[in-house]
Parts: sequence; structure tokens; C-alpha cells
Amino acid sequence: MATTKVLDRLTVPASPPAPGGVLPLTFFDVPWLFTGPVERVFFYTYPHTAEQFTARLLPPLVSSLSAALHWFYPLLGRVRPCPDGYEFFSAGGDAGEGVELTVAESSDDFDELSGGGPRDVARLYALVPQLPRTEDGTFALAAAQVTVFAGRGIAVGVSIHHVACDDSSYMHFVKTWAGQCRVAAGEESTQGALPPPPFLDRGVVADPEGLAARTLDEMRQLAANAPPPPPPPPPPPKLVIASFALTRDRIDKLKQRIVAESVHCSAFTVACAFAWACLARVDGGCADAARRAHLLFSVECRRRLAPPIPQEYLGNCLRPCFVEVGLGELLGADGVVAAAAAIGASIRALDDGVLAGAGGWFHKILSLVPQRPMSVGGSPRYGVYETDFGLGRPKKVELVSIDKTPGTVSLAEGRDAQAGIEIGVVLPEAEMARFSSCFADGLEQL
Repeated sequence: MATTKVLDRLTVPASPPAPGGVLPLTFFDVPWLFTGPVERVFFYTYPHTAEQFTARLLPPLVSSLSAALHWFYPLLGRVRPCPDGYEFFSAGGDAGEGVELTVAESSDDFDELSGGGPRDVARLYALVPQLPRTEDGTFALAAAQVTVFAGRGIAVGVSIHHVACDDSSYMHFVKTWAGQCRVAAGEESTQGALPPPPFLDRGVVADPEGLAARTLDEMRQLAANAPPPPPPPPPPPKLVIASFALTRDRIDKLKQRIVAESVHCSAFTVACAFAWACLARVDGGCADAARRAHLLFSVECRRRLAPPIPQEYLGNCLRPCFVEVGLGELLGADGVVAAAAAIGASIRALDDGVLAGAGGWFHKILSLVPQRPMSVGGSPRYGVYETDFGLGRPKKVELVSIDKTPGTVSLAEGRDAQAGIEIGVVLPEAEMARFSSCFADGLEQL
């Protein structure tokens, strides 16, 4: 049986020391307060011993994390209750704050874990750090883990609580850490390796209608009026995670088929529509084709706000986008076309104002939960396969945290030039086999 042995736990401070202070939660942050972390694992080929890893690679990984935290110092802090709700708090570099970095060694099969086939998702969680918590109701915002597979590779796991930032900021931080690691190893100059620093002024997110306070009040009322918890459910079936590729030529063929029906679409729309149609066949079958199927994904708002805010803004800046279509249409021969048309219409509606209806987003999301919507994590434009710690491009990147919400798929750009889009799915084993069959059948019909 494979084991993961913890070799060390380090508290990595910011270097130079970071300032302390308090930052407010914006209305984009508050809905994520009681969720959890975004968790990714980056796999790299590293055909060296554990001793070589400890002596040669670990020191620049630690020093570069410290250097990155100087710029991203809000991630050093914690979320704590305050009279008005919650806030980010950091005591500063003189208080011994730091991000916990776990160093581990695994005896698991690196090549299998970093492949695309179905794997027990629990095996990947051995590579992801847990966020430290305290008894006073505060919790850390970030943690990292580096796991060596002797003679095969390493895995870099990064957990950042969603209340701290969205995926755009998450990847901005990880790429800054990776760039600093290349600089520390003497492979690149600072100018060539590092992305721009983060933008930290949360005052740019205006809230004239008090949406942050209203949403927090709604969340508190919901918790206070919640019914008693149900009895413990039976043990869930084993969940497996797998990846599916939509190559560029397949995306182009799907686009041609969709455009032929006078529906304009992007690669993102095509990927979402195709995955949605496949998942509907696994989950919905033909049992109740009269009901509505729902899709939920997040839309980046930084450039859509008026005035726009910098792309480097550190925090959440996402709005939900709601899509629905008849399940019968989704299960039909033109299900992908119907899905793409509905997704496209939802995106075009944002032209009426990206914050339109913001006061009702939270309740609408809650109302959809019983309907088991498909939701989307990640995006092809975040460039996860561009994350180079001096070891080249990752062999594989997994968004492990999609397993927290049934029906969630992840999207990323493909690792290779012709790979197009990579779709990650977590399902029970039997359902994964059906999804894989539906995916392959759909590609054969192109």
C-alpha cells in the first residue's frame, strides 16, 4: 500500500518582512466565506533521489516562496470575525507569520497519479496540504506541500481558501512563486521570470448598495434557521478523477457544427456544452426529460467593471452566470448545439451590466443546489501548464477540489500545442465509465 511520509513542516515567512494590517472582505469575497480552499496539484518529472531533492531543489523552493509572499502578503494572514462581519488580518513580519509548507515523500506510482486515467481522488489528497485552523474561529488562507517521488518526479500542491482570492489571483501567486524559484536557481533574471506584482487596494471594488453586508446577513439567517442535520448518510462510493481532451481539431469541428445552426461560440462555450451534454447522459438519462437542466459558471469581472480594475487585483472578482435548457433538448441529438446556444445567450446578457441582479445571486445559487447543476472550475486562459519551477512545463495539473461539489468539472488549456482544452471530472467509478463512453461516442459523431 502506498504511503506518504511527512519529512518536515516549515513555516515560511515573507522575505523581506511584510507589513501587517487589516483588509475588508468585498461583496465578491463574502459568498466564499464558508466554502473551502481551491486545491491544485502540479506534477513535474524529476528523476533524482530524495536526498538530491532535499539538497538541491528544496532550498530554492523555500526561498522563492518566501520572496513571493513578500508581494502577496495578505495570504500570510487569517480570516477572523469582527463587529461588522469578517476581515483579513495580518500581524506582519515581526509576529512570526508564515505559510505552512509541508515536505513529504510518497511511495505511490508517480506515472499513474500524473496520468489522465481514472484514479482514486483520495490518492491525490495525500499531495494537497490542509489549511491550519485554530479554536478561535480564525483560519489560515494558504498552505503548500512539496512531495518527492524518488527517481520519478515531484508534486507541488497549493491550497488557497476561496475567500482570499479567485483562480486568476491563485495562478498569479503560483506563477510568481515559480518565477522566483527560477530566479533563485540562477536560471533567469528577475525581469524575465516574474509577472507584474499584485494590486492590493480593495477600495477599487465599490459597494454602494451594501451587498457585502446584505449577503453576510442572509448567510447568517440561513444558518440560524436551518433545519436539524439529517442522519449520517451511508458511505459514498469511491470517487475517481480523470481527464478528457478536446483537441483543437475536435473543437473546430464542434464549432462548425454549432455555427451551422447560427450559434456563435468560443472554445470555452464548446467545451462547456460538450461536457454538459455528456454529464446529462450520465446523470439524467431519460427518466425525466421534461425538467430543466442547469449550468453554473463564474465570469471574470475585472475588465467588465466600470471603471475596470487591474487584472493583477488580488482577491475575488467573479460573478455567477446561470444557464438552463430543457433536459430533453440536452439529451437529444443536437444537445451540444442547444447547450452552446444557451451558454452564449447567458454570456451576451452580461452586456446589459455585469452586476445586474447582484442582490439575488446568492439566493439563486442556493435554489439551484437541489437541481444538481453542472458547475465549472478553472479556465483555459489561466495557463496552468505555463507554471515552471525550473523543471519545465508540468506533466499534469489537477484541480482536485472539484470533488467537493457533485457535478463540477474543471477546464484548463491542454499541455501541448494541439491539445486544445483539458476537461477534468470527478465521479463514482460506474458513472465515470458512462461519462467516458459518452465522451468517446460524441467525438466519434463529429
